[in-house]
Amino acid sequence: MAAITFGTDGWRALIAEDYTFDNVRRVALAFARYYRRHAKIDNGVVVGGDARFGSQDFAAAAAQVIASQGIKVWLAENVISTPMLSLGIIKKKAAAGVMITASHNPPEWNGFKIKAEFGGSALVKDIKKVEKQVHNIVEKGTMPKLKPMDELRKAGLVKRIDLHSLYIKDITKKIDLKRITRSKMKIAYDVMYGASYGVMDHLLPSVDTLHDEHNPGFKGIAPEPLGKNLVEFSDMVVKGKYDIGLVTDGDSDRFGCVDEKGNFISTQLLIPILLKYLHKDLKKKGAVVKTVSVTDIIPRMCEKYGLKLYERPVGFKYVTELMLEDKILIGGEESGGVGTSLHIPERDGIFNNLLLCEYLAKKKMTLGQAVEEIFEEFGRVWYDRIDFRTTEKNKQAILKACEKGIAKLGRYPVLSTETIDGYKFRVEGGWLLIRASGTEPILRFYAEADSEAKMKALLSAVMKLAK
Repeated sequence: MAAITFGTDGWRALIAEDYTFDNVRRVALAFARYYRRHAKIDNGVVVGGDARFGSQDFAAAAAQVIASQGIKVWLAENVISTPMLSLGIIKKKAAAGVMITASHNPPEWNGFKIKAEFGGSALVKDIKKVEKQVHNIVEKGTMPKLKPMDELRKAGLVKRIDLHSLYIKDITKKIDLKRITRSKMKIAYDVMYGASYGVMDHLLPSVDTLHDEHNPGFKGIAPEPLGKNLVEFSDMVVKGKYDIGLVTDGDSDRFGCVDEKGNFISTQLLIPILLKYLHKDLKKKGAVVKTVSVTDIIPRMCEKYGLKLYERPVGFKYVTELMLEDKILIGGEESGGVGTSLHIPERDGIFNNLLLCEYLAKKKMTLGQAVEEIFEEFGRVWYDRIDFRTTEKNKQAILKACEKGIAKLGRYPVLSTETIDGYKFRVEGGWLLIRASGTEPILRFYAEADSEAKMKALLSAVMKLAK
């Protein structure tokens, strides 16, 4: 059995290999032992699961372990998204929460996310303590006897909660859905067989959906908002003459979009649009957080707007930490996660997509036009990412080469190197970031430049190094 470790967003493993009921129970016990001393523990914890294979059963197993330790558990009635769980924690003033999900990973994976009392990802220091508890439990090799679920329900230690209704009510208050409806925008939404299937029917019934049903296999496509996974959806948007296509991932905390021409628009460009809306139109104040892989457009905007900017490692938990410490207007990561001062200190794909639609409805513009406005004001950039699967030996060799230093990437001299997370090599008019994934056995190569040719040359250079 591989060691149970928490990456940038929880513990993830292959179902039936390391992701087993026994291991989920071990992690749940570690969670219970750590959080039972929490000041809000009398309010209980919230537990739920997404649309993946076995998630509901794994969630019930985790709930049984936690409740058997004398902790009240609010167990979701049905399939939920991660933002629904986060909102439930806040509304119930709970001590913490457990979300069974592997987010955007392929269907054979599942995971265990820990959410804190504020609804966001648990802080690194707390995760480390839970992880230590897990290792102690595995080392001892014994588990306490579990009480039957019927007994736990009768004792009031396991209670069901409708997080769907709670979430829909909250979003309806925060987003001007009537404005979006009145605008007559033609909107499509690819649910990617994720946890938010059926939700848009209650928010914007006029939206046309794709993959809006329960399919734990995700039809063989990883539920991640990337252009390569959205070919069918892009075709639908163009042929149907939609103004915008919305996308959320497997547990609906991340988002992406497709413009009216079928182009995939990632958070590299959506974060700037939302920042502009929040600061220039809604007149909201606060600092900005970006992870190291986020576009250089953000620093340019912050300089022009006079906003304080923080840069952090990849992983939304680092953004959340700052959202708790400072007044943060918006914080985001390249992989689709964005949090704003208008909502919870956590990512929410549905909320962010609808906030974007609200902006476009007010401005009476398409997504493509909004992107062009950003480029015209702050400069055009080209960006791409390669997820490189390789052996552990080769991975370490690549990282070692980075550590020693790289003088040139193709014909571009390296001007500086940053090591906030991985190795970020800056060249004139661009950058290349090399880092190991915190949730999958791969290296990620990110590149951004002021020309498409330069961006491709940077990725070509790193691929030569990798092979």
